[in-house]
Amino acid sequence: MTSEQIKWSEQKGWDPVDTSLSSSRDLVLVFFDHPKCLTHEWYQKLSAIYPNAVIAGASSSGSVLDTTISDHNAVATAITFKHSSVRCAFKTITDFTNMEELGSSLGKELITDALRHVFILSDGLSVNGSELARGISNVLPDGVSITGGMAGDGTRFETTYVIAQGKAQTGMVAAIGIYGETLRARSGCSAGWEEFGAERRITHSEGNVLYTINDKPALELYKRYLGEFVADLPGSGLRFPMSVRSNAESTPLIRTLLAIDEEKQSLTFAGDIPNGGLCRLMKTNMDSLIEHAGLAAEASKIDHNEEFLVLLVSCVGRRLVLGQLCEEELEIIREILGEKAIITGFYSYGELSEVGESRCTLHNQTMTLVSIYE
Repeated sequence: MTSEQIKWSEQKGWDPVDTSLSSSRDLVLVFFDHPKCLTHEWYQKLSAIYPNAVIAGASSSGSVLDTTISDHNAVATAITFKHSSVRCAFKTITDFTNMEELGSSLGKELITDALRHVFILSDGLSVNGSELARGISNVLPDGVSITGGMAGDGTRFETTYVIAQGKAQTGMVAAIGIYGETLRARSGCSAGWEEFGAERRITHSEGNVLYTINDKPALELYKRYLGEFVADLPGSGLRFPMSVRSNAESTPLIRTLLAIDEEKQSLTFAGDIPNGGLCRLMKTNMDSLIEHAGLAAEASKIDHNEEFLVLLVSCVGRRLVLGQLCEEELEIIREILGEKAIITGFYSYGELSEVGESRCTLHNQTMTLVSIYE
C-alpha cells in the first residue's frame, strides 16, 4: 500500500500533486467543506488527477489530514493497493421506503467471497443511521467488518453531501467495498462522555424522534438542562448528547441531537430512540475525550511494518467541547498507531462501527476508526 495526501483551497487549488503516480491510485477519499466543492467542475478536476481511482467522500464538520483538521477547504487521500481492489456502490434515499432496505441493497451489491471491509458514507441529516447500519449488517456475512459515518455540515445543520463517482449530491448513501485475500481490518470505537441526572422513561418515540419523557414534552425537559445554551439549539445540543437503552439490562448507546420541533416539542436524533426505553443526559470534560480517543486507537492497533490506512470518523460534538485542543486526539492516535499509519477522515453527525462482538450500529459522540492493511 502506498499513498499521498493533498489539500484543496480556493486560493491554490489542489496542492501538492505528484502526477507521476496519480494514474496508479485505486481509491481516493475526499472530505470537504466549501461551496465550490459541490460543483461538477470541481469534481472533474479531482477526477482528472486520479483518472483510474474510485473517488468517494463526504461533506464534513472538519476534514482530517494526518494530525491536522481543515475547515472551509478539502483534503484527499489517494491509495494504491498492492494486493487489494475497491468497489463503490451508492443509492438515493428517495428510492427506498426505509433506510434498512437501502442498507440491505448496498450490502447485496458489494458481496463477494473476497470482500473484507465496507466503509459507509451517508447523508447526515436525512438518514436514520440505526436503520442503515441494521440493513447492511443483516446481509453481510460474518468476517466482513463495517465502519463509516454520517456527513457533516459544520455546525449549520442545513444540508450534507456525499461524493460517489460523481459530483457531490445530497440525499445519497455510498458504500466502499475493499476486497483482498490478504486484507485485514481492525476497528475501535470509544466515547468519553458521562451520564448525569436521573434516568427517565421514554414514553413516546417513533424511530429517531423523541416526543415525551416521563409523559412530559421532551424538548421542554431538555431545555431545562441546557441553561445558557438554549438559544443556540440545535447546534448546542452537540454538547449534551443523550444516553439511551432499551431496558435496564441493555448496553447504552449515545445519541446526538439533530433537530428540534417547537410546535411538537420533539427532539430528532441521528439514530433510533427506543420507545419505552430509558434515557439520561450526558456531559464530559476534555481530558476524558482525549483519553478515549487513545482507547479507540488501541483497539484498532496492529503490528505491521508497512503503510496501512486509518479511516477516522469523530463527532462534531467532541470538536465543539475540545475546541483548540481537538488536534490532541489526533496526535494521540498517531502516537499509538505509529508512523506507518495513513490517517484520514472527518468530523461527522454520526459514526458507524462495530463494538466487541456486536455488528455495526450507529454511535454518536465517539471516536471511531478502522485500520486497514494488506
